[in-house]
Amino acid sequence: MILKLKRTPGIYLVGFMGSGKSTVGRALADELGWNFIDLDEEIEREQQASIASIFDERGEDEFRRIESEALDRCVHKVQSGHPRVISLGGGAFLSHRNFDLVSNNGVSVWLDCPIELIERRIANFVHRPLARDPSQLRSLFEVRREGYARADYRIEIQDDDAGSAVARILGLPLF
Repeated sequence: MILKLKRTPGIYLVGFMGSGKSTVGRALADELGWNFIDLDEEIEREQQASIASIFDERGEDEFRRIESEALDRCVHKVQSGHPRVISLGGGAFLSHRNFDLVSNNGVSVWLDCPIELIERRIANFVHRPLARDPSQLRSLFEVRREGYARADYRIEIQDDDAGSAVARILGLPLF
């Protein structure tokens, strides 16, 4: 295991909505015997509200503030030596503050999924506030790619096989 991961045992999955961060994250955590945290699920539990309702009622800026605070709490557990695989929301890694926090406390892995697969995966999801307009979705996808590319590692996602993605992550020079 690389020194950075020994010091702060956190693997942070980043990428666009629908790229498989939660599914792959759960499978990876199971394989490693680590705990799994889905940052969006943590926020919904803590706020007792859906991500969509937080966006609609409080706005994106307030959601991003809440998201950063939730990430702080997750990273604190990693800093305490409790291994975690953490799935970040699609925009969390793009904030300079969150990027620095993740970069200094573990390893980030970008699940790079093509837009066509993402569109198929989220076609029936009404709970994704930034996916309501298909043309805005594609534009957002393109804008965010540069931010995701700052991750420590990149894994291409070409299908719905989470096991394959986990195997590729386990094959990275981390362990």
